[in-house]
Amino acid sequence: MKDLNDILAMAQNVQNELQKAQDSLDTIEVEGVAGGGLVKIKASAKGRIISVALDDSLIVPSEKQMLEDLIAAAINDARAKADAASSTEMSKMTSGLPLPPGFKLPF
Repeated sequence: MKDLNDILAMAQNVQNELQKAQDSLDTIEVEGVAGGGLVKIKASAKGRIISVALDDSLIVPSEKQMLEDLIAAAINDARAKADAASSTEMSKMTSGLPLPPGFKLPF
C-alpha cells in the first residue's frame, strides 16, 4: 500500500486537474437550434447561456406559444450538446488518472 502522503498528494493533483478541466468548460461553446435554425441558443459546455438569436419571421404576437416552445427546444438542444462536450472534456482529463472502472468525476 502506498504511503498516506503519496495518496494525499495524488488526491490533491486530481483535484487540481479537475478544477482546470471545469474552468476550461466555460470556454467551449455549443449551439442549440430549433425550428430548422430559426431559433439559435449559444451556451458554454458548463451550461451558461451566452446568446439567443431569433429569426425576425418568428416575432408574431399570435404565434407567441410556438416561439416559446422553439426557444425551450433550442435551450434543451444546447444543454444536451453542452453536457456531451463536458463529458468529452472530463473523460480526456481523467483518462490518465488511476481511477477504478466506473468511477465518476466530479464527485
